[in-house]
Amino acid sequence: MPSVDLNSDLGEGFGTYTCGDDEAMLSIVTSANVACGFHAGDPEVMAQTFATARKHGVNVGAHPGFPDLWGFGRRRLPFSAAEIERLVAYQIGAAAALAAYSGHRITYVKTHGALGNIACENREIAYAVARASRAVDRTLACLAPALSELIAASEAAGIAAYQEIYADRGYTETGQLIPRGQPGAMILDPEQAASRVIDMIKAGAIITARGTHLSTSVDSICVHGDSVHAVETARLIRARLEQAGIVLKQFATGKA
Repeated sequence: MPSVDLNSDLGEGFGTYTCGDDEAMLSIVTSANVACGFHAGDPEVMAQTFATARKHGVNVGAHPGFPDLWGFGRRRLPFSAAEIERLVAYQIGAAAALAAYSGHRITYVKTHGALGNIACENREIAYAVARASRAVDRTLACLAPALSELIAASEAAGIAAYQEIYADRGYTETGQLIPRGQPGAMILDPEQAASRVIDMIKAGAIITARGTHLSTSVDSICVHGDSVHAVETARLIRARLEQAGIVLKQFATGKA
């Protein structure tokens, strides 16, 4: 019977500012990518998110991004590969510490926003991310967009790599995400998002905005936790997967 993981970017509040409904999302998803304090998150938010994930039996990973609270990590900042390597290592360490404090354990790394987009396209940056993860903890897996440089770099570094597709984002003909702000970048309708997910899993492919099929394995599905319809979308996707006979299972642990 086919299986797939369902993940979301969570813990993205900061101080008195909230972002999304983490409690609801953690009752739906099987894996949570937790912000590490640079693009969002702080020790209080991280500890709470890890503790809630543990309560729900949700797998957790570090979600490092650029140090850019103002831009929510979605602006491309001119850091060198070496600087990015250390920024990522720093954030993985923070996530590991707060997860342990909360009685949980991170099992993977998934880059956020602009940092993730650059690492998906740029081999040098992809290797920097892989080196940082391996240096901090060789057992950590990599969760990254399907067919990206991050997948290739992680596999070359001996890191277990798992390929994800996005439920709420459109794809270009090369398999990259359509940049935010451009037509087709965001899939806001939960019904459309759920249908696309089922279609891509059944096809074993990314389906681009033009309908091109780019063959790939699909280990996980991402729903952005900060989107307006995040909870409704995640809940509908889970229901549609179960209706299609697809088992929800954590990619890094194999737990249902």
